[in-house]
Amino acid sequence: MASVRNKVNPLLCNIPYVFTWPRFGFRTICSGRLGFTPSTSSSLADTDTPVTGKKVLETFSEEFEIGSRKITLETGKIARFANGSVVLAMEETKVLSTVASSKGDAVRDFLPLTVDYQEKQFAQGVIPTTYMRREGAPKERELLCGRLIDRPIRPLFPSGFYHEVQVMASVLSSDGKQDPDIMTANAASAALMLSDIPWGGPIGVIRIGRISGQFVVNPSMDELSISDLNLVYACTRDKTLMMDVQAREISEKDLEAALRLAHPEAVKYLDPQIRLAAKAGKQKKEYKLSMVSEKTFEKIENLAKEPIEAVFTDPTYGKFERGEALEKITQDVKRALEEEGDDEGLKILPKTVDTVRKQVVRRRIISEGIRVDGRRLDEVRPLYCEAGNLPVLHGSALFSRGDTQVLCTVTLGAPGDAQRLDSLVGPSSKRFMLHYSFPPFCTNEVGKRTGLNRREVGHGTLAEKALLAVLPPEDDFPYAVRINSEVMASDGSTSMATVCGGSMALMDAGIPLREHVAGLSVGLISEVDPSTGEIKDYRILTDILGLEDHLGDMDFKIAGTRNGITAIQLDIKPAGIPLDIICESLHPALKGRLQILEHMEREISAPRIQDDRYSPRLVTLKYSNDTLRRLIGPVGALKRKIEDETGARMSVSDGTLTIVAKNQLVMEKVQEKVDFIIGREIEIGGVYKGIVVSVKEYGAFVEFNGGQQGLLHISELSHETVSRVSDVVSVGQQLSLMCIGQDVRGNIKLSLKATQPRPKSKTDISIDEPVAPTSQEVNVWTAIEDVSNEQEKQGATAGPETNDSTSKSATPAVLIRSAAKCDEEEKSDVLNSKGDNGSQSASKSVKKTRIPSSLSESGLSSSNAKKSKRGKDAILDLISDEDNATSETPMSANKLKLGMKVTAKVHQIRALGLVLDLGCGIQGMYRFEPGAKRDFEVGDELRVKCSSFSTKGIPVLSLVK
Repeated sequence: MASVRNKVNPLLCNIPYVFTWPRFGFRTICSGRLGFTPSTSSSLADTDTPVTGKKVLETFSEEFEIGSRKITLETGKIARFANGSVVLAMEETKVLSTVASSKGDAVRDFLPLTVDYQEKQFAQGVIPTTYMRREGAPKERELLCGRLIDRPIRPLFPSGFYHEVQVMASVLSSDGKQDPDIMTANAASAALMLSDIPWGGPIGVIRIGRISGQFVVNPSMDELSISDLNLVYACTRDKTLMMDVQAREISEKDLEAALRLAHPEAVKYLDPQIRLAAKAGKQKKEYKLSMVSEKTFEKIENLAKEPIEAVFTDPTYGKFERGEALEKITQDVKRALEEEGDDEGLKILPKTVDTVRKQVVRRRIISEGIRVDGRRLDEVRPLYCEAGNLPVLHGSALFSRGDTQVLCTVTLGAPGDAQRLDSLVGPSSKRFMLHYSFPPFCTNEVGKRTGLNRREVGHGTLAEKALLAVLPPEDDFPYAVRINSEVMASDGSTSMATVCGGSMALMDAGIPLREHVAGLSVGLISEVDPSTGEIKDYRILTDILGLEDHLGDMDFKIAGTRNGITAIQLDIKPAGIPLDIICESLHPALKGRLQILEHMEREISAPRIQDDRYSPRLVTLKYSNDTLRRLIGPVGALKRKIEDETGARMSVSDGTLTIVAKNQLVMEKVQEKVDFIIGREIEIGGVYKGIVVSVKEYGAFVEFNGGQQGLLHISELSHETVSRVSDVVSVGQQLSLMCIGQDVRGNIKLSLKATQPRPKSKTDISIDEPVAPTSQEVNVWTAIEDVSNEQEKQGATAGPETNDSTSKSATPAVLIRSAAKCDEEEKSDVLNSKGDNGSQSASKSVKKTRIPSSLSESGLSSSNAKKSKRGKDAILDLISDEDNATSETPMSANKLKLGMKVTAKVHQIRALGLVLDLGCGIQGMYRFEPGAKRDFEVGDELRVKCSSFSTKGIPVLSLVK
């Protein structure tokens, strides 16, 4: 090869190898082509090309089993540069937690710990649906999982350690069976153990569920969906660190049993972490701690202790008065230090004064049992409740406990308004949402409103969990519900005040809650032996103030009903609290909760009956899918147009249209627009809005009810004589018309004058004016879709149909010919139509009756049209006098008329009504009336009256009172 190259170009011999084509992986130019050299090319065999070595990653792992699930901890393979990194695997779900700390000395007086949790869609093999096709800002679930990791690890950092620490947790793969939240918390603990950061771990985090009364350790997502308990518990070997509970009214006794089980199970996570740290952990680094010298602390304590005691022993101080007095003391101490030139004392002044405050308050509570505001240890602050203070809204409530005040409002929406969740595990949407807002003015501060706040999301979710347990099932209450909680004033436990206010607002909105839910926060003041770290003495405080939360050891939020607990959140400040003290705190929490429930029940104890002006309306209608496609329009444009014009919300599913309107007026407006697009069942006496599409000499053709056409004869234009149709109506004009019948050709006959008041005249014959309905009458039987197949087969021969939605919506109840087809026939029949003027007038007094699809059943048979009675006599044959009509003789199809009273037996019981046997093979239907009796049994005899006929000629009956 070298000799050939010399012959071709001697200069190639002098080119360094680094500039040759083989060096860059290309072939020699041949036949004008440039290609890549294969890895086994013979041209490289003779050269001294370095061979890439194989890197061997030294990994360390630990395997163990908890709750019948195999768990693996691994380090050394991924994220090797992080101060500590661990991959935790449970079945096919794997998570990664890393930890890093800043270098250099810290010049601050707090621990800047940041915990970030992220779920990326690649973990389940999905590309994000966002415009950029990548994940955006943290979602609510990610913020909540970050808080779940932060709360148990924060108390274990040593006092005075103020270096910045960042924990990052992410999901590498998810099989959807396990919730990654507690996995990342345990992995973060293991990563901190491997790092050189001083930390008092490890910790163990466990989840406990309960199914059919049996506790389940580390339940799967499927098991959690049927569990009435979701307990997340974190602890060290002998103390509790964090607790988070969502339950369905679990008793205090059962919860204590779950905690006693959770502690030893969580401890099983500790030894594997210790063994892994022994194999691959780093030597703990000597970080500089920001400690206060004893001399400086004593100087500040001598200056501030007595004035602080004077403030805290005076119960007349309010929140802000007390704060101003304490700030004045701090400024006095600052001036004294400035005069002495004590720079060290000035740097640590705020932190030291806060420590003195803490000692004064805690010593007084333990020794004297008296709190800052003069209350007893188990006393709840004064309460104020008010429900329905904003009557225009669906529901509202104002709740105050002491100086804490919360305004809660409820908004009801369509099922489509439910929040869509983009999470790796859990449900895809939720219909109940609680949004908690903590504006700066509630603490008399100036602040900037930003996006999602971790604290606001956490408090709102806690209140949401508490109220979710008492909501009615979705089948009974299909609305989407949003509670908005605005904190108006804050002095402790605003999240628990949100629970109380939200419960009252839900009842004010008319939502049938099973029970009221109330909540309050329990605190702890303890005295610790400095040599052993054990608690020597303690006091449990009921309904803590914001100051007691800040200066105390525990914030134990407990919410529930009279029957049990629905939600808990426990946060602590020291490095753990014994489980016995946690369980002991449940009893004073129950006592205080019952006091609050009594006040709430005195204000509102049952769901309120709503005012029709403001209460929302929900209607579910059945249509065929083809009909619903017409309603939605191209890419949903028609549906969005209706929603924009009316303000209502429409949700479309398979064969079902759900409409939610702000009030009854909006609902009628929406139904009117829906009827105009897709139509409804045509009824005699029904009033419809239509548009004139053509004007003829004998009348006008009107399009109405979803594209159907009817004839507005010239004789039905006005009570006065009309010479020309165009004098009264024109093409494109919108009219409200009444259906007055059907002619022999199958055309719908409409009347304009029937909707107008009749002028007074002495010569007029006294005829009752028709009553125009103002709202749509929904066919009861169209909603019966939940009937089982067996029941449908049994009722196939019964009179009432179980609603063939396709035939009801796609095919009109009465076949209508177009204007073009009827034009010639109507021209030849103009004189005869005008001659029916008297009969049309008589038909106006007909009550609202559905047009039967079988004309022979209604007395309007086209084959016997010439022999049948016309006009008023024909109508009177169909309708009998309601007061005198009765039938004690054997019934037959020809004898049954409108208004006739008969005795019937219950044949079948449907979801929305009854199938009644009238005898002689005749069956009719009775729909349940609001507030009327529904507990019927098959065979019961009822006295009923024929009120109308369905489109298939089936009698529609009503009870005789």
